[in-house]
Amino acid sequence: MRTWDAATGEDRYVYRGHSSCVLSVAWSPDGHYLASGDTSGSIHVWEVRTGRAILTYRGHTRFVRSIAWSPDGKYIASGGDFGDSTTKVWEAFSGGTIYTDKNQYRVFAVAWSPGGSRLASASFDGSVHIWDAFTGGNLLHYKGHDAPVYAMSWSPGGRCIASAGQDTTVRTWSAATGDTLRIYKGHTRPVKALSWSPNSRYIASGGDDWTIQVWDATTGKSLIEYGRYPRWIRTVAWSPDGRCIAFAYDQAVRIVEARVQ
Repeated sequence: MRTWDAATGEDRYVYRGHSSCVLSVAWSPDGHYLASGDTSGSIHVWEVRTGRAILTYRGHTRFVRSIAWSPDGKYIASGGDFGDSTTKVWEAFSGGTIYTDKNQYRVFAVAWSPGGSRLASASFDGSVHIWDAFTGGNLLHYKGHDAPVYAMSWSPGGRCIASAGQDTTVRTWSAATGDTLRIYKGHTRPVKALSWSPNSRYIASGGDDWTIQVWDATTGKSLIEYGRYPRWIRTVAWSPDGRCIAFAYDQAVRIVEARVQ
């Protein structure tokens, strides 16, 4: 696993310790730590500037597909894909398990609400679940998709969630009620990546049609299409200032100007 200088592309640090393929990685909110999950079910927590693995979690039985830090940096959520199908919440620096959710089949994405009290998880069975991160209570099920949900993202204010998947649509819906707000149609193949802009006005999505779409979050209108790239888009993220979009495909990471106000 590696980190780079975002401005120059210079290779900064190499992290060695996983014995299986790394599927997921996430920065801590303060930028001092990284968490990564692999196909064996292991999760490592790393000190960024030394490359030292300070903790290893062992609780998933197989593929750790998604990892997310809580906004306060005290907890980590992880989602298990094929052969595991659980979502877990851990104490970040002790490795203690807070809660395990077993209500979905093959978890592809997990995300904390901006306030840090709730979790959302998306799965192969076409559902997105929201629950209290520390008790497992107050479960809400969103079933607007009719096929696997590969990606989801909370809006910065926490009122809405965007989700996307095999059915080629991006959908936004109320995090309080589960009611569908908008359906965004433009991709021609499954959508694998989503990210809200920092100001909540736009959503970027990337998919197996080798394109990235930028949508007006309120109207559902497609504003920009980037592509066609030579491979499937696997992840997409807005820069904190909203000026750029980073995305990855195959063995490449690219950054493009967002071109929206």
